[in-house]
Amino acid sequence: MSIRADIIVKSAAQLVTSFWGQAETSQKSDGGLLLIEDAALAARGDKIVAVGKTSAVMEAVDASKAKIIEAGGQSIAPGFVDPHTHPVFAATRQDEFEMRIRGKTYREIAKAGGGIKSSVRKAREASEDYLRRHAALYLDRFLACGTTTIEAKSGYGLSVADELKLLRVIKELAEAHVVEVVPTFLGAHEIPEEYHDRREYYIDLVIEEMLPRVAEEELAVFCDVFCEEHVFTFDESKRILQKAHKVGLIPKIHADQLSEGRGAELAAKVGAISADHLDYISDEGISALASSSVIPVLLPGAVFFLGLKKYAPVRKMIDAGLPVALATDFNPGSSPSQSMPMMMALACTQMRMTPAEALVASTEHAAAAIGRVNDVGRLEVGMQADFVVLNVSDYKLLPYHFGMNFVDKVVKKGNIVFKSGNEIHDNANIKI
Repeated sequence: MSIRADIIVKSAAQLVTSFWGQAETSQKSDGGLLLIEDAALAARGDKIVAVGKTSAVMEAVDASKAKIIEAGGQSIAPGFVDPHTHPVFAATRQDEFEMRIRGKTYREIAKAGGGIKSSVRKAREASEDYLRRHAALYLDRFLACGTTTIEAKSGYGLSVADELKLLRVIKELAEAHVVEVVPTFLGAHEIPEEYHDRREYYIDLVIEEMLPRVAEEELAVFCDVFCEEHVFTFDESKRILQKAHKVGLIPKIHADQLSEGRGAELAAKVGAISADHLDYISDEGISALASSSVIPVLLPGAVFFLGLKKYAPVRKMIDAGLPVALATDFNPGSSPSQSMPMMMALACTQMRMTPAEALVASTEHAAAAIGRVNDVGRLEVGMQADFVVLNVSDYKLLPYHFGMNFVDKVVKKGNIVFKSGNEIHDNANIKI
């Protein structure tokens, strides 16, 4: 008996996804990818019901009432998953961009009142409505780049009221926008200016007031900490993450970004779901991650945009068996990009990941970094029907043609939510 399909994409030059024991006629490539030529995908409702050769899929499904998309010469890939973003902020920071060009360092700009503290001042002044509307535009751009699921952090409020404000905005976006949004509390992003000389008071505020409120109001799934000697030390980060675990939030950690601060080791110790950045991770840190279930999330866009030279040692991580993920780190200061294909290009050219490794890192491994690996990030029967149709005949062209957007269509939960050359569809726009 045929399975009824609501949407079918057929005759694609290539379907590419993480290898997960799919069709026998498929060919497994390096980096854990599965390639199917002359491929098709069918979905009913929000689930995938068939994947394989076009002939096999068309035989297996009832296409009588299906919307059929001819994808000759195009490729099908999972919707990209971005597991590290900061999309709720009030203003961009292009002046700091120019200051770096003229020789100022990230830390020098921060000491002069720029950096995260600048975004905090502006976010505190902004209304929820203003923040929500601007963030909705950023989600539209994520979608246009083929990203269907993101993690979204607070961290530009740094007071009880303002962190809750940002998390409420994220919650409203998650309910209203087609891009799936997974919320993270990042009250430990920086020590705010008013606590400059009494940092212990602020850490106590995060632990004793912010975390219980966030948990009580169910505003976040994860709790992140910026673990860096000049921000939150190893011991301070440990205290915060242990409290997060007690109130039911899953730990995440900004680890070893600007120096080796044992952040990776801390991630393993507290059972974090991910350790992010890792540009200065030590061999001991890699070993700690390898003996844990922590997903390493690498953010090459931040290294590139800040003009730094030290990228995470990805080949060591992969050789150690770690399931490396990629993310944009979208934020107004250090990585104002929403393009996962651009992150793939940087991963390939600067960290020597193969295109296959980079694609897996942007889909399945990225989904694992936010606890969504059983729903998104792969194209197989039973998974959520989140995928992109790309104007390339070979997935390797995505990182090869860096800075280009080859997304032709985006399908989220079985619905076409974006077409290139058109405005975002009505069901992709914010409904607030």
